[in-house]
Amino acid sequence: MGETLRVGQVLRYASAKDPTEPEINGYANFHYVTDAPGHKRALLESGINGMAKVPTDGRQRRPAILIRSSPWKAGSEQTPWHDLFDMDNGLVRYFGDHKAGLTKSPGTTTGNATLLDAFTEHQAPTPEDRARAAPLLLFRSVSRLGKVKGFVEFCGLGVIERAERIVQWAGHEHTTFTNYVYDIALIDLAAENDQVDWDWITARRRPAVSDKEALAKAPRGWREWVKRGHSALPQVRRRVARARVTKVREQRPAPGSQRDNDLRFIYDYFDGRKHDFEAVASAVAARVLKGSGHSYREGWITRRSGDGGADFVGRIDLGTGLAGTSLVVLGQAKCIRPDSLVSAEQIARVVARLRRGWIGIYVTTGAFSEAAQLEMVEDQYPIVLVNGMDLARELRGMARDDHGNDLAACLKHILYAQDVPITSRRPEEILLG
Repeated sequence: MGETLRVGQVLRYASAKDPTEPEINGYANFHYVTDAPGHKRALLESGINGMAKVPTDGRQRRPAILIRSSPWKAGSEQTPWHDLFDMDNGLVRYFGDHKAGLTKSPGTTTGNATLLDAFTEHQAPTPEDRARAAPLLLFRSVSRLGKVKGFVEFCGLGVIERAERIVQWAGHEHTTFTNYVYDIALIDLAAENDQVDWDWITARRRPAVSDKEALAKAPRGWREWVKRGHSALPQVRRRVARARVTKVREQRPAPGSQRDNDLRFIYDYFDGRKHDFEAVASAVAARVLKGSGHSYREGWITRRSGDGGADFVGRIDLGTGLAGTSLVVLGQAKCIRPDSLVSAEQIARVVARLRRGWIGIYVTTGAFSEAAQLEMVEDQYPIVLVNGMDLARELRGMARDDHGNDLAACLKHILYAQDVPITSRRPEEILLG
């Protein structure tokens, strides 16, 4: 692996364009990172910078297009528009380079012509044609060391989803002009630790390297897009929320491990009497919430009928006196096969019962689907998720601490000796006492 561009990394883009120094002023040197001996320098002199095409396999291939946005120019007479960079949700809305007063057609300016050519490639119907398509590398100018010029932040790798011809207001000239705006999807680079290997771009610059050979060096998300086209974008689009999603396999104990045996024992123990599992879920919820430093009080287990969708109720106390408040905790217990998944719809049903000032906790012997977690993070659901592996770990800890490491004795104590009533009270009543 050669030099890399990391999303969020600020690089020094010095006017000298010296590729020999790895760092300048304490920042990675853009010209060092993108240097490819025998090839022309990669540049960000314009907003849209298309690398020269190279002949390969009897056709022309553009290695990449480097895009630079200059937020400090937005709203000026020269640049009246405002580019949008929503990196958390993998979307960039970038305006082309046509300007007021130009007599040529909007699609024939150097930048627009380059991006419209790339858009055609990005809409190609076959993987073979998409493998040739030019990747977009996006940057935006940032201020550092008191300067508004000379520093750029790498914002990611993208493909053009849409190109739209629009009419724009020309600011101080009090007139309008026609331009293009491009909706660009940023590709998820999680598998590459949010980095793009410059060797991939260098390979695309070499005529002797086939499209297939160059593609082998591309990030995983880009390869998936080449394979499936725009239908893959919902799965390969960059989303910061994905970093907070735990894969299903990571929620399950290793087969044959002690924790795997514990989880299966717990499931078998309550198989056929799932309502009893609610008391265990309440005890585990208390341990989890107290373990995070909160003052938590167990309330009650709800009766089977008329529970309003909650299996147990608790309360978190924050602060004291006038400087304090309390939150209702609505708990859901789900004893399912350890290889089963809790869906987004099941979590959403719990969230739908939460009122203002309430939070939820979902305790299960199974795992939470990635789609369920992603929806929870993106919609900011106020709910805590406890999967089967976490459940087994907490119960084993309780058994070790208080029951001589006897898991069965721990479960019996929770069911028959804990002073947690079963009642049909309304959840908000827990705030009264």
